[in-house]
Amino acid sequence: MNTKTISENSTSRLATLSWKERLGYGVGDAGFNFYWALIGGYLAAFYTDTLGLSAAMAAGVIFWAKIVDAFTDPLMGAIADRTNTRWGKFRPYLVWGAIPMGISAVLAFSTPDLSLQGKAIWAFATYCAMMLCYTILSTPYSSLSGVITGNVRERNLLVSVRFIFAFLASALIGKFTPDLIEALGESNPELGWQMSVALYGTIASVIFLITFLFTKERVAPPPTQKTRPTEDIKELLQNRAWIILFILALILMITFTLRAGSAFYYFKYYVGQEGLLGNYLFWQSIAYLTGCLATPFLMSAFDKRKLLIVLMSIVAILSFIFYFVPKDMIWAMFTLNILISLALGPKSPLTWSMYADAADYNEWRTGNRATAMTFSAATFSQKLGSAAGSAAMLGLLGMLGYQANQAQTGASMDGINFLQTALPGIFALIAVVVVSFYNLSNKKLDLIQTELAERASMANR
Repeated sequence: MNTKTISENSTSRLATLSWKERLGYGVGDAGFNFYWALIGGYLAAFYTDTLGLSAAMAAGVIFWAKIVDAFTDPLMGAIADRTNTRWGKFRPYLVWGAIPMGISAVLAFSTPDLSLQGKAIWAFATYCAMMLCYTILSTPYSSLSGVITGNVRERNLLVSVRFIFAFLASALIGKFTPDLIEALGESNPELGWQMSVALYGTIASVIFLITFLFTKERVAPPPTQKTRPTEDIKELLQNRAWIILFILALILMITFTLRAGSAFYYFKYYVGQEGLLGNYLFWQSIAYLTGCLATPFLMSAFDKRKLLIVLMSIVAILSFIFYFVPKDMIWAMFTLNILISLALGPKSPLTWSMYADAADYNEWRTGNRATAMTFSAATFSQKLGSAAGSAAMLGLLGMLGYQANQAQTGASMDGINFLQTALPGIFALIAVVVVSFYNLSNKKLDLIQTELAERASMANR
């Protein structure tokens, strides 16, 4: 088999993609981050400081809603894997799910005139609806990266482009959301939230349509494959690489959630300068973006496992140093946050390319391919990690006596500092231990892709 010939064929499994398709796929994650960055950076603060829930109530809403949401991911993975349309398995969901996603997000960031208990029920119901719509969109989108091409190096670049757009959108949302709420709400924060989210949803819907139009699915399951969802899950549980990634996704999402969710409280109460938050989140996302830009070069020079170990070790060390920064040393806060974010930037493209590798490994090992189930099970883990991170943050604040819009006690002040700095560092160290057990090297992946391409060629004769 002439691999070069196959890789140059735009319709083949090992296709080299045009920049039009790379950008068309990548820009899709900007659409998702108009929601994800908003949820991760502002939802907890919206619940406590706008909707009026206590920290403990907000913790309960977020934790249980995310638990419910997490269990929808494997179901959506099974559905997507078994979807067959003229446009492919995964691309149609980008069109079908866009408008329901926008509507559900506006409702989730609305403040109805209800009792405190009624608001808690409203928050839970609308959060569940919003995240169900998000799952319907995001599971097929993530799975799409595994079927656009089987070329490992091309796929690494594709996923890196995706997260460049993701972090760029996050930077814009982190910086401009507070000002946008104030401008659109005209001193009415409840209206400001609704209008801002409606604007974000409109932009995201257009972006999803672009991704649908500019991408193509090339990697398909073997023609004779007929499996049940329970068999897909059983095979994943026997896939060592996927199990390691499942645990890793859980831990890394706790790290990201703690950093994103506690930043609001850190600057409003611990530092005492809430106006710095927008710039802090903006430069954090720019650093994520810069680290992401470097990822294709890093992955071409280093094995993914070793690279993650080094990066997460850096995150842990810098996070522990951050804990001891005095509250008036703003330059040190921004500098350490930028350095930590630079080290975390490659994490997303690295791990998402590893999920696609795990799907290939499973097909190579068993003869069956369940791309969406592989990715959905990974997002299931991420959502559990997000739930745990949010619940831990709000639960700790509640235990230490946090009261919204009031001066905090010494215990809650120390807890807010710990949440933004040292605690993410502890989880970064745990991630180092977990990823050390990952077993798919670059050399092994090249062998897997060559053999899978040969099988596909034989099946098509």
